[in-house]
Amino acid sequence: MTAGNSSSVLKTGKAEKVYVKVPASTANLGPGFDALGMALNLYAWIEMGAAEQTDIRLYGDHMDGIPADKTNLIYTVAQSVFERAGVRIPELSIGMYSDIPLARGLGSSASAIVGALVAANALIGEPFSRHELFQMASAMEKHPDNVGASLFGGLVAAFWDGVKAEHIRIVPDERELDVLVAIPRFQLSTEKARHALPEKVPMKDAVFNIGHVSLLVAAFCTGNYGMLRHAMKDAIHQPYRTALVPGMSEILEEAEQHGALGAALSGAGPTMLAFVDAASGRKQELERFLIGTFERHGISASTMWLKPCAAGAEIVTEFDPSVPLLENLQVKA
Repeated sequence: MTAGNSSSVLKTGKAEKVYVKVPASTANLGPGFDALGMALNLYAWIEMGAAEQTDIRLYGDHMDGIPADKTNLIYTVAQSVFERAGVRIPELSIGMYSDIPLARGLGSSASAIVGALVAANALIGEPFSRHELFQMASAMEKHPDNVGASLFGGLVAAFWDGVKAEHIRIVPDERELDVLVAIPRFQLSTEKARHALPEKVPMKDAVFNIGHVSLLVAAFCTGNYGMLRHAMKDAIHQPYRTALVPGMSEILEEAEQHGALGAALSGAGPTMLAFVDAASGRKQELERFLIGTFERHGISASTMWLKPCAAGAEIVTEFDPSVPLLENLQVKA
């Protein structure tokens, strides 16, 4: 059930409570800098309800360093929704569990923003449409790629011009595509990755990216995934970030020789992403190549096999509102 259904608000007897499931995302996909994002089947779950005193509970292995007070991102985003709606809910009970690693280029902050927006909106009867939530999320992130993918699902082509955001959603065929991510065991902040970029790029590089991102979107629209090896080349951000991710250059140049349809830095990194034909017999070879490349540069990394996720953020209705989030997830598992 999506946030478009006002009946999705659950009653606990004392206060309203909602649960939201949000997919991870990968952005850019090579040439689509700040314009393309794809949802992946790796998730964060958020529980939110009104409370007498704010209580924030963080579960899982990816929560180190996240504040558990009113400076928490989910709390502050929720309050911005309430303020915009003219509603006061100053104290919240919040629970969050996430399988999305922090600061690795898989949209952890975007998933928190989207989850908080959808949960807070549902908690007050959904006065805002998904399009309005998209505007809020894009204004917070200053680009629409990760938040668009986590909110709507699929592959999102979008822009944010500082005033408004627009998008078109494309649904990749998950039966034909696998997504392999190699996640180095170090964090890379988006801010640091952006500081590596020049303020201006040559005209030839801009033209290069316009052609390649056009081809990339056409490849996904038509299901011509064999074209990804050509379309995912980039000239305006990846070349400037190679010094931040040891082994990145080799992966971009050689992944196709080991069975990838195409490879890219996932978002701002340091995770590297490769699209793979779901029927490929070279998946283990590609996995060994990615891990081995990082190891040769002294970097430990783990891999995950994922799929494009067609669904965006969803209200979860089967959870029992009388028990904490973690218990619900354990029962669901």
